[in-house]
Amino acid sequence: MSRHDIPRRNGRILFTADTHFGHRSVLTFAGQERPFSTIEEHDEALIECWNATVQPNDQIWHLGDFAHRCPPQRMQQIFKRLNGQKCIVLGNHDTRETMKLGWDWVGDFAMLSVDGLQIVMSHYGMRTWPGQRYGSIMLYGHSHGRLPGARNTLDVGVDSWGYTPVILPQIRERMDTLPMVNFSRGEPVDALDDIEEEPEETLG
Repeated sequence: MSRHDIPRRNGRILFTADTHFGHRSVLTFAGQERPFSTIEEHDEALIECWNATVQPNDQIWHLGDFAHRCPPQRMQQIFKRLNGQKCIVLGNHDTRETMKLGWDWVGDFAMLSVDGLQIVMSHYGMRTWPGQRYGSIMLYGHSHGRLPGARNTLDVGVDSWGYTPVILPQIRERMDTLPMVNFSRGEPVDALDDIEEEPEETLG
């Protein structure tokens, strides 16, 4: 199931991706180096950033690559230290051990409605997505800040946000500085009303 309403506490909704806990090589990715001397320092910094932002009553959506090459016991220890009601949209590095950590929701693709706004979530950035014509936005990870966003789609990974989860107003504020992109034409447009799509067909 991808479209859903998960019962949540009386807190905020936050988003993040690509924490890569335990992944030593993430510190030295060419052009994407993370400013930590050791993976232990990296992991502690990201835990601190997470818990300084996410409160216990908040719901947080992790859009994939929670950890990589991290021993299961270490992964569990990290997971238990992180605040919030945790949901994950799986990334290419998320294993069965990741899925067994105790997430409130696990899946490959998700859609969430927040204050009337439809949010489409995947580990991978999409050129088109459900509801795009009607104003839905698309959030993704995986690209580590290398895939440019637009007024209706954005990378929420830690490399783009100071290693910290973000709330929707922060995302919208950044989106507002970017061009709207109609991916069916491959060019910027000024408003959603300028986007033309073929009607969605119903199977059956």
